[in-house]
Amino acid sequence: MIYKDNASGGEGCPSVYLAENGEFVVQGRLVDDDTAAELQNLLPGETAVRISTEVILGAVERYTATTPPRER
Repeated sequence: MIYKDNASGGEGCPSVYLAENGEFVVQGRLVDDDTAAELQNLLPGETAVRISTEVILGAVERYTATTPPRER
């Protein structure tokens, strides 16, 4: 876990993780069916989650502060 919503309490979401292969993994609340129906190109096996702007920006800030440029 590289960042989580400070207001979520405990180990809750939304959170952003950095996988071993360098990809980001996002944990959040599933979007409702109406919102999912509006998404373009949502493929089988994919899903969408809601995550706040603050969590995305916090994760990017922490990532750029702790990950050397050659590894990004």
